Amino acid sequence: MKTVRAADQTQIEAFADALWLERGLSRNTLSAYQTDLRKLSEWLSASGQCELVNVRRDQLQSYLAKLAGSSHSSRSVARFLSAARQFYQWLSREGRIQTDPTAQIEAPRLGRPLPKSLTEGEVEALLEAPDLSTPEGFRDRTMLELLYATGLRVSELVGLGMESVSLNQGLVRVIGKGDKERLVPLGEVAVDWIQRFVAEYRGELLKKQVSSALFPTRRGGGMTRQAFWYRIRKHAQTADIKSHLSPHTLRHAFATHLVNHGADLRVVQMLLGHSDLSTTQIYTHVARERLENLYKKHHPRA
Repeated sequence: MKTVRAADQTQIEAFADALWLERGLSRNTLSAYQTDLRKLSEWLSASGQCELVNVRRDQLQSYLAKLAGSSHSSRSVARFLSAARQFYQWLSREGRIQTDPTAQIEAPRLGRPLPKSLTEGEVEALLEAPDLSTPEGFRDRTMLELLYATGLRVSELVGLGMESVSLNQGLVRVIGKGDKERLVPLGEVAVDWIQRFVAEYRGELLKKQVSSALFPTRRGGGMTRQAFWYRIRKHAQTADIKSHLSPHTLRHAFATHLVNHGADLRVVQMLLGHSDLSTTQIYTHVARERLENLYKKHHPRA
């Protein structure tokens, strides 16, 4: 049975707490880092090797080779190495190790895959898939409308409270990665769906329970990311959508369709909450790829 040494677990938790305080990383990122480090600890323990604080560079390289030789993508390997680098740099700053074992270890080269999106027709089909005769269906339709109208991350959507939305101003206040706050316009269609959901169906879901969640479940609390992602896939099956879906599908569609219709990249950056414009620039590649495909399909000399 694979186990994490108690000393390793203590170090991992202290590292995550320090990283959260120092850099304000999201809980999802910190959780992924902790998982990666625990797996390294399990591997070291199973092979009778040292604790995390005493690991050598050649041992890390062996573990990286093991990851690369299995089903892990180069992106997963790079994420592990990023977690390991930050962990050992933290141990070094704390004076707990003399030498950083990740120094001089090169990260795998990563291509930059284009985000998968949906066509505007597929988005319409997905939006129309929930059964509006049920409170859950109306809630799901409202959540999908809000996602497509704002480009929120799923984690941001399910974390919205009643106080997060100003329907009079047509704005939603979002707490994004690194606890950074941004205001995102809603649009008239999304405002209308939220008004109707709150007035007619939210109370029916809650019964007599009290909840601050904008989109509660019948248990009274907010929905989890995993639960909403399951419901997106269910509605996609109903809509007979064959395209690849991810939790970011509607976020990508929001950005791609804005760029396709001529939106300024800086505006898209602010709406998505990207700290760096280079992250947003991927959508210009998506738009260019779409134009090339349309040209090849329709131009007689293509």
